[in-house]
Amino acid sequence: MERKISTRSLFLFIILVGFPQISETIYTPSLPDIANHLHASSNMIQLTLSIYFLGFAFGVFCWGRLSDAIGRRPAMLWGIVVYGVGSLGCYLSGSVEWLLISRFIQAFGASTGSVVTQTILRESIDGAKRHAVFAQISAALAFTPAIGPLIGGWVDQSLGFRAVFLTLVVMSVGILMYTFFSLSETRVSTTVTKISILSVASRLVKDRRIWGFGFLIGATNGILFSYYAEAPFIFIEYFHIKPGVFGFLGIFVALSSIIGAMLSRSMLTNFSATHIILIGSMVTTVGAVCLTGLVLSGISPSAIHMWLITACIFILLLGIGMAIPNCLSLALVQYSDVLGTAGAIFGLGYYLIVSLITTGMSYLHNGSLIVMPVYFLVLAVIMVIVSKKIVSNEAR
Repeated sequence: MERKISTRSLFLFIILVGFPQISETIYTPSLPDIANHLHASSNMIQLTLSIYFLGFAFGVFCWGRLSDAIGRRPAMLWGIVVYGVGSLGCYLSGSVEWLLISRFIQAFGASTGSVVTQTILRESIDGAKRHAVFAQISAALAFTPAIGPLIGGWVDQSLGFRAVFLTLVVMSVGILMYTFFSLSETRVSTTVTKISILSVASRLVKDRRIWGFGFLIGATNGILFSYYAEAPFIFIEYFHIKPGVFGFLGIFVALSSIIGAMLSRSMLTNFSATHIILIGSMVTTVGAVCLTGLVLSGISPSAIHMWLITACIFILLLGIGMAIPNCLSLALVQYSDVLGTAGAIFGLGYYLIVSLITTGMSYLHNGSLIVMPVYFLVLAVIMVIVSKKIVSNEAR
């Protein structure tokens, strides 16, 4: 039965889906500071972003399955508790190893906000109303990756990096209380059917189309969050801007994503969703080419060069904003009969790809400005190849 989603419920869902993204990016302005205080290399500190996606990947699968067993509300509440424990561990971390473990726990718990909220919306709303609610939430979420650095930059600049993690601890308590009093159970036990994980996994593994969309979603998110991993060392250390100012640069990331999504929506009248994915991949490649060419031509720590780099990144992420919504929309259209389980397995897969790509960025990091542009260019070219393959298969 369809349930009416009130403004208060919509606000709750936005918070539950958005806090994992804020948690991922809020401390990125503090990365150089954390490296100095924990006496760790920049490569090791960047791994704290990669391991977040690893924990998130396993969390998406586990909380998705657990919500079928114990209910949506208990799975959400327990996930937030785990998230709070992980955030407290980050605050108390005295070594990079302890920070890595705490980030895994934090991400594992945070993933409940993504997977369980989507499940609640799918089973509570039908048809066009569901699309409208998802659109509203997506529009709000376009800002969440930018809100993190903006808050974290000023907190770090004013109170130090540990205060950033303390902010997440306080936030976890607030979200837990709000969810406890506001979220009702939506699962109807009589409708729950037992679905074989192995049979669904077998279908997914044999589906080349799924592999293509999985890579595209993983690559686009991998590029986005690899940027968040590398950008603090570029803008704070090379261009010598303050963490608070760096936080404002995240607004450009949000704007590029929003504009990309708006372009994608307007183009649907003239192009298929798969063609828009291809166009978005090409735009991302253009941005990567411009960024690579700019760095190779030689840059100095001047304001002009800083804004030129920002403009190139804007183009690069504009293409990602065009591609991501269509990839997510098309990926599981052939799995409506096992959507929950297929979504859990698919999410596990593409978040592992995100983790692998961000790990690659941390491994390649050597202080040179050319590493990130070339890395993004290689990924963007592969995205174009995969997108062309999907378009050609659609035409058959």
